[in-house]
Amino acid sequence: MRDICVIGGSRYVGKRLTARLLAAGDRVTVVNRGSSVPPEGALHLVADRNDEAALCDVLGDRTFDVVVDQVCYTPRQARTARRVFGGRTGRYVLTSSVEVYEYEDSEAPVREEAVDPGAVRVDLDAPWDDAGYLEHHYGEGNRQAEAVLAAAGPELPWVSVRTAHVLGGTDDFTGRVEHYASRMRDAKPVRVPVGNRPATYIHVEEIADFLYWTAGREFTGPVNANSHGPLVTADICEAIRRTAGGTTAFAAVEVGTYSPFSFARSYGMDNTRATKLGFSFSHTSEWLDRAVGETLNSRKGGT
Repeated sequence: MRDICVIGGSRYVGKRLTARLLAAGDRVTVVNRGSSVPPEGALHLVADRNDEAALCDVLGDRTFDVVVDQVCYTPRQARTARRVFGGRTGRYVLTSSVEVYEYEDSEAPVREEAVDPGAVRVDLDAPWDDAGYLEHHYGEGNRQAEAVLAAAGPELPWVSVRTAHVLGGTDDFTGRVEHYASRMRDAKPVRVPVGNRPATYIHVEEIADFLYWTAGREFTGPVNANSHGPLVTADICEAIRRTAGGTTAFAAVEVGTYSPFSFARSYGMDNTRATKLGFSFSHTSEWLDRAVGETLNSRKGGT
């Protein structure tokens, strides 16, 4: 039986991970701000992870075998986590993002070494507390968070799971799939960039499986997590057509706002490292229609 702390473990991917850990017999402590409760069986501690003193106070003298951080988006948050959990856990798993590769444009799938956290410059003085700034610097925030952990040394053994775009689940709160479905229902064109590029994806259940698997391993450093089979916008729209009907038309634009999951550059991930370490990924064709159906049914009030 392990003692595991999940920061932000009460919604979407986090609640699935927490449920898996509990089912395996682990003692799970979930830390969040109290806006939602974790799955039954987890110890719930309420604290703002940005408040170092409050976080230390609520944790007391607790130690953990593993910490899985679902909501670390900035170098400041990573610095707080490093100070609070350094010496308190044997393994720190950061849920990072494919967006660390936002400066890449590669026809070949991108491997982890394309972004070396040890070489990333950290700017703690940037306005990371500003929601608008963070939204427009999401990838940079992820990169710098990884860099802070990379500088921790042996005091905090860490791994960053660079997560592909997540699809599926009746509790998908993003509205991105519904964006396409509504335009298709109304026969409105979907805006995509000229030369729309493919991207990598993963089902919500698979990324929860991967995080659970990662918590039980010993490797460190960055690791890409994505299903096989990159997708373009047209693939997602075709899955919507098969699942819910509608008419697909595209408007290729040179500048301006694109539809979600539409990209002007290639930075799909290569999952070879995770595969060699022993995780077996699915292919997007195995779950894409199911993921679309789950999300759209939930928008209709289904379960």
